[in-house]
Amino acid sequence: MQGFDQDYWKLNYSQPATMDCIGNAKEHANYLKYFFELEQVDISSIIDLGAGFGVLFQKVCKRFIPYKAMAIEPSDFAFKKLESKKLKPVESTQLSIFQETIEDWCGRGDHKKLRFDLGLCNSVFQYLDEKTLKEIIPILARRIKYLYLTVPTDKELDRQIEELDFHDTYAIRRSRDFYRKLINQHFTNISSKLWESKYYFDEETTLFTDLLYRS
Repeated sequence: MQGFDQDYWKLNYSQPATMDCIGNAKEHANYLKYFFELEQVDISSIIDLGAGFGVLFQKVCKRFIPYKAMAIEPSDFAFKKLESKKLKPVESTQLSIFQETIEDWCGRGDHKKLRFDLGLCNSVFQYLDEKTLKEIIPILARRIKYLYLTVPTDKELDRQIEELDFHDTYAIRRSRDFYRKLINQHFTNISSKLWESKYYFDEETTLFTDLLYRS
């Protein structure tokens, strides 16, 4: 509940430049910016739910220049690194960072200050038990219009071992079907890694009108 200790970060992030959403954080930020621009969808507020060292959060904020940005990270080791970064893209951005878990954040009382256009959730779900996932996903859908989600399935964890000689002993192994069944109850997949909240949108109200690609 209090996040991983220093040993986790040293083991799992020993080569950050080679890691997805860190070494290629700029490309992820560009992808998101161009995707929303293409569909003329405004993104004015951003939250990172497990920001780690803040690399992706920093790049995405710089690309979108949101009026409001928030980052949460429970681990003391990572939070100190997050605090040390220059995260505000411009002085007018209302930035807040909190040392708390995604469960803590979801446990806060509902308030408009906790609602965001875009949420980033990179490599978090594989560390949460099924009960927690079932509790937080509907809350995320009520608070976040679009969720940019990355989570490795069991097959991807196998590939990490075989191809990268990296074994994440902390990650819970789950299938693609498991995640899709759980997430699809509250979100619609509209592009690679990008999910649209069913709380805010359906086929009639969505701003993404290429309905062929909704799943």
